[in-house]
Amino acid sequence: MDILWTLLTLPYAPVRGLTAVVKVIAREAESRQHDPVDVRRELETLDAAEAAGEISAAERDRGQQQVLERLTGVARAPRGGEEGERDGGSDPRRRRPGASE
Repeated sequence: MDILWTLLTLPYAPVRGLTAVVKVIAREAESRQHDPVDVRRELETLDAAEAAGEISAAERDRGQQQVLERLTGVARAPRGGEEGERDGGSDPRRRRPGASE
């Protein structure tokens, strides 16, 4: 039965091989993404670039935040939030129903 199954699915062998290669590449990419050595190297590169004057402190902070988001998988909301939050929520059209003034 195994021989018959192998013969019938032989045309799909390249697809199975490609799938296996893609899984290996994805596993390797994920391990590098969370590897402490690579994360530390990236943070040190950001610090060195700021010390050399290649990037500003704000750009370094954004880079560090991106590394943190990549590690945790949680994206932080940008500062200032939505339109109503920036001006203290003074626009009455943007108030939630039932909210007191």
